[in-house]
Amino acid sequence: MSVLASLARLEAVAAGVARPLATVRHCHVADAPLVLVPLRLAGEAAAPLAVMAGSAPGDPELLVVPQPRNRDLRFAFAADLAKLVLKHIETSRGEVEVLPPGKEGEERIRYGDAPQLLVPNRGGVAFLRLMGRSTRFRSTEGPYAVDPAVPVLGRWLTWFAERHDHPGSSLLGAMTEMLRLHWATGQSSLEDGNLAALMGWIDPPEGMDGPAAAARAEDPVVCPPAGPATDPTFDNEVLAPAIAAYDRSGGAPHAEERLRTALAGQLEPTWDLMWRAVELLRALPEGASVPKRWERDRDAFTYYHQTFGEAYPQARRDSPVRAARRLYDLERAQDAYEAQRAFDDPLVMAEHRLAGQAFGGVVAECDPERLDETGKRPKLRPRLVVETQDPVRLDPGTTVCSAARPALKGRIVEVGGGSVLVELTGGMGRRLTPEPGVVPQVGDRVCFTSLTEGSYGVARFPDREETPWTHGGPPEDYVPTDEDAEEEWS
Repeated sequence: MSVLASLARLEAVAAGVARPLATVRHCHVADAPLVLVPLRLAGEAAAPLAVMAGSAPGDPELLVVPQPRNRDLRFAFAADLAKLVLKHIETSRGEVEVLPPGKEGEERIRYGDAPQLLVPNRGGVAFLRLMGRSTRFRSTEGPYAVDPAVPVLGRWLTWFAERHDHPGSSLLGAMTEMLRLHWATGQSSLEDGNLAALMGWIDPPEGMDGPAAAARAEDPVVCPPAGPATDPTFDNEVLAPAIAAYDRSGGAPHAEERLRTALAGQLEPTWDLMWRAVELLRALPEGASVPKRWERDRDAFTYYHQTFGEAYPQARRDSPVRAARRLYDLERAQDAYEAQRAFDDPLVMAEHRLAGQAFGGVVAECDPERLDETGKRPKLRPRLVVETQDPVRLDPGTTVCSAARPALKGRIVEVGGGSVLVELTGGMGRRLTPEPGVVPQVGDRVCFTSLTEGSYGVARFPDREETPWTHGGPPEDYVPTDEDAEEEWS
């Protein structure tokens, strides 16, 4: 936990309400996201019990598995869920954009929008990931055939789960994580995983403060768990008798309706919290880099949608080359995401200033037209002396850029005595005199940081067929078999 986050938590305790950790919103929130509130059967890793889903707060749809241990009912539930998710995917594409030719000289397209799934917490993400794994290999033919939409759903859920691992992606969001990115509460990180308690600190009911609202959220009768696990008391006193009554009735409609009513009571409070959280996030101004990251999400969605029918389902385990490439992509995305958040938000940049990765201050001296004539040709190299009270832990020679204008690059020449000498090296134009207003003047407040969006170079990975022997050699080509569909659901 950073110093600034710790201070915000202390202020939240003193004020009795959550304190902001950001001045802008660092994630995309769609106009009509698909909110999913899943429940699973206790003791079963991926046996679905119910889900409340919809793209509008007043129009939820409840799907229930009246007997989660019945295979046919489970896959009927999966087929119904597939219709909801796949419809959302198809209706969220927007208009097709034709992009200019890339490096290969070919035009490409990008959908104008992309689907967004929102779940209450990390457990909801894990549930969708496991459900995708448990359904994407299912056969649509033979004695255990499932609805054709079920394996399609599994592949899409797996893809959304993989995109969730990508730093900065907003295609699949866990609401507790999205809220914690913007507010600090006076409770522990573990307690912040409870959506009701977290929302109690951020948006307490009238007449209550954060601690009282969080304490109220601990009562499972008033605030049922946000899933996917259910409350043990509810399991023993309500759910188990309702499922038993359903079994005894032979699946009678009245017994199923009794079960649906009980599960709706467990899901509706979380459903309301989810949409209230969406409203709170929408009220924040969007960060400058959020549309750029959403473009990358749209690129990824467009590519996967366009190539969906050309490949087999995702493998259970990545090949060595794909694993290495994926790790590289995640590390590069994390590096860029941290830099973008800092450039967008002075509160986030303040954390890096306290950590010594950035410094802010006032320009005390400036030579805006200084030339470096040591080479064959003179180069524009203005120098600034920045007086700062920040703890600067950057060595001479470190490359830095301006927080207000990341294209303005420089390097640290000297540090000491409460000042930093910075030599500007790029982002000032191509002439021997800087463009007007680019170089800071004496008296200007500036902030420079070592964070950069593109610190990773181009990675070179071998082709799949050239996997080295140290990593098992070239993997065998995947051939679908009947065993693929035998993976346990739970």
